[in-house]
Amino acid sequence: MKFDVVTLFPDMIKNYCSESIVKRGIEKGVIEVSTTNPRDFTHDKHKKVDDTPYGGSQGMVLMCQPMFDAVESIERIDNSELIMLTPQGEPFSHKISKELASFDQLILICGHYEGFDERIRLGLKPREISIGDYVLTGGELPALVLIDSISRNISGFLGKDESALDDSFSEGLLEHAQYTKPREFRGMKVPEVLLSGNHAEIEKFRANERLERTKARRPDLII
Repeated sequence: MKFDVVTLFPDMIKNYCSESIVKRGIEKGVIEVSTTNPRDFTHDKHKKVDDTPYGGSQGMVLMCQPMFDAVESIERIDNSELIMLTPQGEPFSHKISKELASFDQLILICGHYEGFDERIRLGLKPREISIGDYVLTGGELPALVLIDSISRNISGFLGKDESALDDSFSEGLLEHAQYTKPREFRGMKVPEVLLSGNHAEIEKFRANERLERTKARRPDLII
């Protein structure tokens, strides 16, 4: 999977991707992350990428030309998807994460300031995705959320592909509680069933944990 991130702040992407599991995924060649900066495609000495909105309003709006040129400079492969990160987009979910993992290339467009000139949406026709009903300073954090989440669904990214199977939302439910050493801490003990070695009983316990936890915390997920 190749992630191409169109961003005014490429170091935000590079710094995150230089750590932890994402870094290992890149080193193993499972994923590749590149950045393209619209400022490199401006035609004035100040590298201006935004301007005041027509009709009057607060803030600045990202201009068409630098964004179009930046996106169109990226070499597209056949199995690719263009995505705009915006609070107006469809809500991101585990289902969408798995769907997007089937592509060979994702181009992620990060907004900033007061948003995009509408003609960027109309002309480039990206799929629009939101990571939640709130507003952030820019699209870099949402882009990193997608990179991290989608990569977990790509074979070979995690140490064991099975590691993602019990994650919250992988089966429509929240993940069961997890425990590690010591067996007792400040009077709180690990459930005996997890120490029993009876794998059938352990799975039964965990399945019930997933269901009960989801009922209590996210009843909207119960169909």
